Amino acid sequence: MSELNMSREITQLRLYVFILITLIKCFQDVHVMIFVGFGFLMTFLKRYSFGAVGFNFLIAAFGLQWALLMQGWFHSLDYTDGKIKIGVENLINADFCVAGCLIAYGAVLGKVSPVQLLVLTLFGITLFAVEEYIILNLIHARDAGGSMVIHMFGAYYGLAISWMLYRPNLDQSSRLQGSVYHSDVFAMIGTLFLWMFWPSFNSAITDHGDGQHRAAINTYLALSSTVLTTVAVSSLFQKHGKLDMVHIQNSTLAGGVAVGTAAEFMLMPYGSLIVGFCCGIISTLGYIYLTPFMEKHLKIQDTCGIHNLHALPGFIGGIVGAITAAAASESVYGTEGLVNTFDFEGEFKDMKPTRQGGHQAAGMCVAICFGIGGGILVGCILRLPIWGDPADDNCFDDEAYWEVPEDEESIPPILQYNNHMRNKDVTESNFTVEQN
Repeated sequence: MSELNMSREITQLRLYVFILITLIKCFQDVHVMIFVGFGFLMTFLKRYSFGAVGFNFLIAAFGLQWALLMQGWFHSLDYTDGKIKIGVENLINADFCVAGCLIAYGAVLGKVSPVQLLVLTLFGITLFAVEEYIILNLIHARDAGGSMVIHMFGAYYGLAISWMLYRPNLDQSSRLQGSVYHSDVFAMIGTLFLWMFWPSFNSAITDHGDGQHRAAINTYLALSSTVLTTVAVSSLFQKHGKLDMVHIQNSTLAGGVAVGTAAEFMLMPYGSLIVGFCCGIISTLGYIYLTPFMEKHLKIQDTCGIHNLHALPGFIGGIVGAITAAAASESVYGTEGLVNTFDFEGEFKDMKPTRQGGHQAAGMCVAICFGIGGGILVGCILRLPIWGDPADDNCFDDEAYWEVPEDEESIPPILQYNNHMRNKDVTESNFTVEQN
């Protein structure tokens, strides 16, 4: 073997090892987002932290196994031996698939039983695999960060289920729908994990090299812009200029959702900042005005506000992706860059960027239709009185499905000293009797 051939093989081996290490790193980041980020983000309810983290764990562990099968049948089935071949990228895609169901869980958080969640996940994974195949393979839309495939589908899927499971007497649990100081702190842990690892989420399955580099940078800048905008808008619309923790926990992530589709495109840094700026405004105002409107007039009880964090930013991301794709040119990307970024190969080798923009818009329509239509169908199934869902006055309470330790605050303190205070109530009652 010549030295030149040996040098080429060593170079290829090094490149392969580098790509594998990058994939494993991205997989771990995405995995943390699924199990820690999404789980703790939903711990804001004062009496439903066990359900938020525990059922998130259950959905993710069940969903990723079913996702490996469903996505494997569509993407990784080897017809020569009839086996599904699994690699690290398949694990990342399975986590993406689970993310759509976790987004849907946010809409019905605290209002459904564990069995209902498993049914929601079973059908959600199946629908996701089908709509993903249609959007990415048949329509040939690009969606590296899943603004359409993951966020739009998951949000509208969850909102449609919430609409079908509308509870007119949910105000019986209104005392438990709020948060307390420590529950909001725990929810911020989820926010920070999601915020830090979102560049890996959007760049995990992009083309290694320029596309992955652009995806990380665009996401990084969009998220940063969203934080500043969210803080400004929240302070502007709240009383006395104070910040609302709901906005900081959720709207600060909207930029990562919206930049997902166009993350690997030549969006440019200023474009990412503009996307993050717009999402910070729209998402924050959505929590202030749209969420109450949807519950009052549309009968959609959105516990976590996924419409403002995933649906609206996902829709914006789809539009940005369509415009950016339609505006692509060889002078900006280069001939090879254009082919690699938009996968203009095989039957799509003659595709033009303007036509690709139309395909991106078609992908948005498919995601919305599958989300709403699938959600209505699954909602009808979940309305059957066989799933053991909680009563209206037991929603948002862990005690329905968990062994909950007794609160320390509810245990009367035993005073070793100051005995004159221990029998204060008895003394006061005796004093009342003597007065009578």
